[in-house]
Amino acid sequence: METADNNYIAVTYKLYSIEGSKKELEEEAPADAPFQFISGLGMVLEAFEAQIAGLKAGETFDFVIPAKEAHGERNEEHVVSLDKSIFCIDGKFDDEHVTVGAILPLMTAEGQHISGKVTEIGADKVVVDLNHPYAGCDLNFTGKVLENRPATNEELAEAARLMSGEGCGCGCDHCGGDCDEHDHHGCGGCCH
Repeated sequence: METADNNYIAVTYKLYSIEGSKKELEEEAPADAPFQFISGLGMVLEAFEAQIAGLKAGETFDFVIPAKEAHGERNEEHVVSLDKSIFCIDGKFDDEHVTVGAILPLMTAEGQHISGKVTEIGADKVVVDLNHPYAGCDLNFTGKVLENRPATNEELAEAARLMSGEGCGCGCDHCGGDCDEHDHHGCGGCCH
């Protein structure tokens, strides 16, 4: 099958992160909730799309994307210490949502939406890791193609809406299409 831009592709998959000799199942997209994207729009990691786009419905896959082609290596400069005061609501620290291990939606000074994982809470500072959760890991995807066909005009319009920041469809109102809950493909989690 010749690869084409603007194809609607739906797949089931299991995603494993590989770090050294450790391989761990991170997430799954089963047949009743497949992962869907449109090729050629930059909605997923290039290396992921390159492996999937040429497959037909019914074909299976099992491939590894090296860390450098996925989410890069961990960068300790992306672990930041923020003033605890920025996590206060009405003068009180938000200890309900800001806990060690929590993934928080943040915004850069330039207005870019990012997510960070709280790694430590001190007396005056909150330490947040802004590295992608899979930074430094090779990614192993195994699965099956359910559909690979030209996208409809409606599907293309919906993709354009999501990519314009009108929301990710996950029900949250903070991400503008950049929610990082499951951002293993590169465009931002909920919309993959």
